[in-house]
Amino acid sequence: MTDTTTKRKLNWNSHQVTQGDERAPNRAMLRAVGFEDGDFEKPIIGVAHAQSNITPCNNGLGELAGHITGAIREGGGMPQVYGTITVSDGISMGTEGMKCSLVSREVIADSIETVSRGQSHDGVIVVGGCDKNMPGAMIGIARLNIPAIFVYGGTIKPGHYNGKDLTIVSVFEAVGALGAGKISREDFNEIEKRACPGNGSCGGMYTANTMSSAFEAMGMSLPFSSTMSAVDAEKAVSSADSARALLKLIEADIRPKDILTKKAFENAITVIMAVGGSTNAVLHLMAVAHACDIDLDLADFERIREATPVFCDLKPSGQYVATDLHDVGGIPRVMKMLLKAGLLHGDCLTVTGKTIAENLETEPEEPNAGQDVIRPYDQPLYAQGHLAILRGNLAPEGSVAKISGLKSIKITGPARIFESEEESMHAIMSDQINPGDVLVIRYEGPKGGPGMREMLSPTSAIIGKGLGDSVGLITDGRFSGGTFGLVVGHVAPEAFVGGPIALVHEGDTIELNAETCELTLHVDDAEIERRRAAWVQPEPRYKRGVLAKYAKLVSSAAVGAYTD
Repeated sequence: MTDTTTKRKLNWNSHQVTQGDERAPNRAMLRAVGFEDGDFEKPIIGVAHAQSNITPCNNGLGELAGHITGAIREGGGMPQVYGTITVSDGISMGTEGMKCSLVSREVIADSIETVSRGQSHDGVIVVGGCDKNMPGAMIGIARLNIPAIFVYGGTIKPGHYNGKDLTIVSVFEAVGALGAGKISREDFNEIEKRACPGNGSCGGMYTANTMSSAFEAMGMSLPFSSTMSAVDAEKAVSSADSARALLKLIEADIRPKDILTKKAFENAITVIMAVGGSTNAVLHLMAVAHACDIDLDLADFERIREATPVFCDLKPSGQYVATDLHDVGGIPRVMKMLLKAGLLHGDCLTVTGKTIAENLETEPEEPNAGQDVIRPYDQPLYAQGHLAILRGNLAPEGSVAKISGLKSIKITGPARIFESEEESMHAIMSDQINPGDVLVIRYEGPKGGPGMREMLSPTSAIIGKGLGDSVGLITDGRFSGGTFGLVVGHVAPEAFVGGPIALVHEGDTIELNAETCELTLHVDDAEIERRRAAWVQPEPRYKRGVLAKYAKLVSSAAVGAYTD
């Protein structure tokens, strides 16, 4: 960074704030926060982090940001630290507050774009933890299109009780098990106390770990970083390494849209299928693709699902957690196996400055012996991916089903209608749901909720009650990454805009068939049209504030529920 020409290149954007006599007032304010003579020619890098003790997912991100700022200074850059928000999905789950979770994705994106655009940053590095931090960050990064890297705060280690690993989902399922008399009050209390032993995002291949894995697969995070424990020393080292990599990206002028190509999204989807990731990845990747001006739709997910086996045995439907995956090679091992099978685009550029294939050059092509977290490619848990796109007269725009860990992936039964999550939860806990029923939870979509709440409470209660293989559930809301069972979310069009899910009556026959990828209401077309003519849109649940604004702006879940 000694050459004057190079210096001008590195501060390619911030020079408009720091250079020239007319910018003396700007420099005066920067001097007050630590800039000195010589610093104004350096690249100014935004360090956005979502530090918060709201949730263990984000409790510790500020410390990682400290390692990042130190590395930026050592490398000749000037860090500018700013905060963004988080909403804890796990803590807000089952409450009205959960409606703010998906909304927070947009607020995070808007805040990162607003600050780094407003301050003319030359690059940005974002540190995030809970579920919406990742897609929110990536949407903001894509809009800015300045050199950028995402740093994951890390996963939580599993809790332990009675010889079993615990995650937050263990507690949700314990609620149903206690209500069914399957566990004692003492066991219930111990599961609650032991499930979350410290900092980090929820431990299975739930939404946070799914999205961190997706971003590593896309090339926007350093190799191995997506499955590290939040409390292990390597996480701090990787964070500082990410800052050093960002300085190289600024020097080489490699931007997010150079990395976030259609092929990169296809790589992410492929990896998500192989590891058994969350349904939320469908929603989030389409929203990020929209920010990148890339045409990604539900058909892409179904095409890749059909070609990709699930060969990682991870919770919620499997046995292991993300730290177990990390210990046996992490996402790079999974990617190398997929690359060998011809399912990855190895020529995609990454934040290392190298391609996917170059990053994976020394990685073994086979899983380690003596473990079963990653199975041999030719001995998968499932021959095809687990995130199926269902269509039919109940979901003309599409819906998403998670079909792993099930004895059967189809059910036909009577509809049980609930106009909110709370109504369904009451029915489940009071034993009003019978084997063979198909629960319909509606008016929980992006506009109708608003905010598209996750349904971990009812789905976990169904599992805890022992009904996981005998009851179906469909909703225009969505599911936690911790959900499994015969469930279909993201049903579109949603009920609030008059989608067919709004026209189902109690007792109607619904067929949920993931084998044929169909979701069918067995009511004749004439009756459906009669009901449509009689349907009246309900009043919005919120008339003012962030949820009201969100409801007015948000798109269909079938395209990512974005707001711009």
